[in-house]
Amino acid sequence: MPVDAAGALAAAPRVREIAWDHKDVQLYHLGVGAGRPATDPRELRYTLESRLHVLPSFATVAGGGAPGVIGTLSAPGVDVDLARVLHGGQRLRLHRPVPVRGRASAASRVVAVYDKGTAAVLVLRTEVTDADGPLWTDEAEVFVRGEGGWGGERGPSGRPSPPPAGPPDQIVERAVREDQALLYRLCGDWNPLHADPEFAARAGFERPVLHGLCTYGATLKAVVDTLLDGDVTRVRDYRTRFAGVVYPGETLRVRMWWTAGTGSAGPGGARTGEVRVAVSAVERDDAPVLADTVVRYG
Repeated sequence: MPVDAAGALAAAPRVREIAWDHKDVQLYHLGVGAGRPATDPRELRYTLESRLHVLPSFATVAGGGAPGVIGTLSAPGVDVDLARVLHGGQRLRLHRPVPVRGRASAASRVVAVYDKGTAAVLVLRTEVTDADGPLWTDEAEVFVRGEGGWGGERGPSGRPSPPPAGPPDQIVERAVREDQALLYRLCGDWNPLHADPEFAARAGFERPVLHGLCTYGATLKAVVDTLLDGDVTRVRDYRTRFAGVVYPGETLRVRMWWTAGTGSAGPGGARTGEVRVAVSAVERDDAPVLADTVVRYG
């Protein structure tokens, strides 16, 4: 069996040193759609080095190495065809704001392997620490089609939950550029699914699709800009399920429902709380793209 669950879970963490600076951050921000309009002061926070703030989802590409989905495929006990791999979900926990430049140690290991019958699901956790302590914890959930059925634990349900009842508190739309996937690839995810039509067809898609983590970053930016007054340091936790694909050139519809916490000076006067989010593709009759999406803020 190409997925050896026991071997993957027993393997020691793989540790690598990572480093980044303002150029990496600026490229990432452009990759998720920042800079439009180019001279808007709210966008210059993402694009101009003298004003730069780091969108927390930059953590998924910091250091320029392979993203969690690709990293999982090189884990001990895993030997599968990339064309049968889907990114199922992502979670990011921030221990401190991500600095504009830094050096850190990233320790990654497979922490769960589930048997869904027709697929295997692996969860790769990465703990990132610098000289001052923990920075962030990142988890990628990876579906491998055709690798289930060995009788292992099924794990949590993979079915997305419906959006919250009632109308959203905010709705924004974000256009995806035709070349967005080509630009985002420069952040380190070279999966040909996002650029090569022949590979995309072999994976079952009509044409190359946008990176799920690009949509993930664009969605967080929409929430921060709309409900947190652009304050990236308030994000504490961000998780999602990838419910469908986005094709470059489409429009994202981002619906947001916020739940207040305590204090003041936040959405609806809340100092802490969470935002539930649902993202769809406008041109395909609001086909779901991100589901079970939550941004916790403080």
